[in-house]
Amino acid sequence: MQLNSIRSIVRPALTGAFIGIGLAVIFFAGFVAREFVNLPYILAPNDSNSGKYLLLNEVQSILDQRYLREQPDQATREYGAIRGLLSTIDDRYTFFIDPPVAASESDVLAGTYGGIGVQLLRTEQSAIALYPYNDSPANRMGIVNGDVLLRINGQPLDNALSQDAVDQLLRGEVIAGSGVQIVVQRADGSELDVFILFEVINVPSVVWRILEQDTRIGYLQIFRFTSRTPEELIEGIDTLVAGGASEFILDLRDNSGGLLQESIDVADQFLDEGLIVSQVSRSETLEYRSTQGGTLIQPLMVLVNERTASGAELVAGAIRDNQRGILVGMKTFGKGTVQQIFALSDQSSLHITAAEWFVPSQRPLDKLGIEPDIVVETSADGQDMILLRAIETLVEQRVEITTQASPRLKAGAFSPNAYPTQPRI
Repeated sequence: MQLNSIRSIVRPALTGAFIGIGLAVIFFAGFVAREFVNLPYILAPNDSNSGKYLLLNEVQSILDQRYLREQPDQATREYGAIRGLLSTIDDRYTFFIDPPVAASESDVLAGTYGGIGVQLLRTEQSAIALYPYNDSPANRMGIVNGDVLLRINGQPLDNALSQDAVDQLLRGEVIAGSGVQIVVQRADGSELDVFILFEVINVPSVVWRILEQDTRIGYLQIFRFTSRTPEELIEGIDTLVAGGASEFILDLRDNSGGLLQESIDVADQFLDEGLIVSQVSRSETLEYRSTQGGTLIQPLMVLVNERTASGAELVAGAIRDNQRGILVGMKTFGKGTVQQIFALSDQSSLHITAAEWFVPSQRPLDKLGIEPDIVVETSADGQDMILLRAIETLVEQRVEITTQASPRLKAGAFSPNAYPTQPRI
C-alpha cells in the first residue's frame, strides 16, 4: 500500500522531468538550426498597425535584432521608406517633403528674401536696369525705374553676368549694418552712388509699368500665383489705365505656376465669358467658367517661354482659346496636372497628382505645352526680342483695332496645329 503510494507520486514527477528535458533539447536544436539557415530570430509583429506592409515591418524587426551598426533615427528610416514607395509611382510631381522644407513652401509663395528690393531687366544695350519695388530699401534711397547699374561694392558690373548672378550680388543676410554699395546711371546721364541696407523683402507676385518704348502700352508681369496675385493684378491694371495705358502686355515668362484657384481668378480678369479650364480627377470632371466679366478689356498680348508652366499655362491657354489675346514667344513647358498638398502629423507634407486639367480647346497639355501664335527665339545679345515683337505687333494692329467696334484684340484665325497633335496621355 505504501509502495503503491510512492509510485503514484514519483511516476508523474519523472514523466514531467523527461518531457521538460525533451522540450529543452528540441528548443536548443531549433535555435542551432536557425543560426545555420539564417532564419529570422524574431518574426515581425502582425498587429493592427502593420497594415499592408507586413514585409516592411518584418525587415525592420530583423534590422532591430541583427544589424551590426547603429541605425539612422526612426524619422530618417520612415522618410526613406516613404520616398521609396512614392518612387514606384514614377510621377515627378508626387513626392514627400520633410518638415523643414515643407515649412519653407509658404515662404516661397510669400516670396521673401534679404536684399534691396529691385527687379532686374536687361536693356537693348545689354546693360542691367533696376526697377525698385514700392516702398523697398532701393526705392527709399532714391533708385527709380530704369536706373542703369554700373558698379556693385566698388567693382564695375560685368554685363556678361546673368541676371540671376547680378541679382544674387544685390542680396544678403539681414543683420545690423549689412547692405550693398551701388552706383547707377540716371536717364539724364548723371550718376548716383548710394549704400542700401538689406531688409526682408516681400516680393510682389505682380509688377507693372508703362513701357518707355510706347507710353500707350501697359506692362504687367506675374512671377507666381499666390494668394495675393488677383488683388495685385487688379491694382496694377487700375494704375496703368489711370496712367493712360490703352493696350497691354501680360508677361508670363519664367512663371512656374502656383495656386490653382488664384490662376483661375487671374484668367477671369481678362475674360467676360467662356470656359477657363476643365479639371478631370478620379471621381469627377469640373468646368471653371468666366463669371465676373473681365477687368481688362483692352488689346492684349501674352508673353510665354519654355519656363511658362502649370497655372501660367492655364492663364495663357484660356486667353488664347477664347480669342482674347495673342501669345508671343516660345513653346511652354507643358505641365497639365493638379497637385494636392497634405500636411502630415509631424509637419512634413505629401504632394500628390490629383487631377489633370485641359485648356478650353480640350487639347492635351501635359508634357506637350502650348505653341504661341507668334514664335520668337531669344537673342544671344541679351535683347528682349519677345517683348519687342509684342510691342511691334500692337503698333502694327493699332490702326486696325481703332476701326473695330470692340477694343479687344482678337488672336485671329487659329490654326488647328496651334497645339501639338500628339495623342492624349
